[in-house]
Amino acid sequence: MLDTCAEEREERAVVLDADVAIVGAGAAGLSLAHRLSRTVPGTRAPSVVLVDAPPGPLRPPRRTWCFWEAGAGRFDAAVTATWRHLRVRPPSGRAAEGDIAPLRYKMIRSDDFEHLVGHDLAGSPAVRRLEATVETVEDVPGGALVRLRDTGARTLRVRWVFDSRPPGSLPAARTTLLQHFHGWYVRTARPVFDPRTADLMDFRTPQPADGLSFGYVLPVGPREALVEYTEFSRRPLTADGYESAVRRYTEDVLRLGELRILSTETGVIPMTDAPIPRRVGASVFRIGAAGGATRPSTGYTFAGIQRQTRAVAAALRQGRVPVPPPAHSARSRAMDAVLLRALDSGRADGPALFSRLFTRVPMRRLLRFLDGRTRLHEDLAVGLRAPIGPMLRSALELPALPRRPFDGP
Repeated sequence: MLDTCAEEREERAVVLDADVAIVGAGAAGLSLAHRLSRTVPGTRAPSVVLVDAPPGPLRPPRRTWCFWEAGAGRFDAAVTATWRHLRVRPPSGRAAEGDIAPLRYKMIRSDDFEHLVGHDLAGSPAVRRLEATVETVEDVPGGALVRLRDTGARTLRVRWVFDSRPPGSLPAARTTLLQHFHGWYVRTARPVFDPRTADLMDFRTPQPADGLSFGYVLPVGPREALVEYTEFSRRPLTADGYESAVRRYTEDVLRLGELRILSTETGVIPMTDAPIPRRVGASVFRIGAAGGATRPSTGYTFAGIQRQTRAVAAALRQGRVPVPPPAHSARSRAMDAVLLRALDSGRADGPALFSRLFTRVPMRRLLRFLDGRTRLHEDLAVGLRAPIGPMLRSALELPALPRRPFDGP
């Protein structure tokens, strides 16, 4: 009798049923919801519940996403600026510059992305948005239960769950570095930026004892730009450390003069050779950075998210098991593991390595390489432009290295 009453209470608590629950409304969750909101002739549109955390610490912070692609893109209406001319500055000497046409380097601010996707979702009968805190996600026969609080719906009963929330800890890895950054959106008193050219890496910053640092300048007009300070290292800086680093970069390196800070952004992106699980239950999957969409050698994530969510949406519409595919090929991940080890061991000088690559490899080809879109012979050609000794030693020692839990924040 008691068991029957408990089952009845549980059944009354299940007030929402759907084919798909998407947990988290960051880049990955919104991208998947957007793809599933569109009607595709000849396929069945699954019913979707997109669960967004209430305002507070569980919501993704405001962010800027950058990527490159040829021609028009799915989210062009949210793009803040694009560039076809990129520049990489070594610690000293002449900069490497290149025209990447037909590619365009694109910048999307998260507020604009959320506004665009939110407008489209509001007109879709297939997607329902729900603001709630997810307590647990668990497999049950034939699907999964998503237990909630802060909402009238206590539980979602769905066939599939796609969880984009950051995991509580990183998987064990041979090498884990953090890409951590702090940026200012600035408006200067005088025109100092060239809106036609983005500085992808500027190594004229003071280099840390371990790892590497660089500046990043994305101009949206002659007097406005996103200016960031970035490090690849094992530990993030303090808030004061970031402010000091960006101030030194804007004043001592860029010499921007009088400026006004319009907004700021700060972030930490793990760069790891750990295998990231994408399926964590019979009906539960991870997507986005939580599902391995981040490129380990660069930190770029947005393009990987689009590859994953495109494949997941197609599988759902075709009635297949929607396991998110790897966002990056096994060959790309193997090369990234070697690079991360060479940087972490100190064998490779990071600023010299990246400056050398951008100087000796055509920029368009190098971007295709960084996006995993090159053939084997092209990968080998790029590899020969890297410092062969440090990379070879790092590759030879990798198989014997143990995988250890990451002990950082």
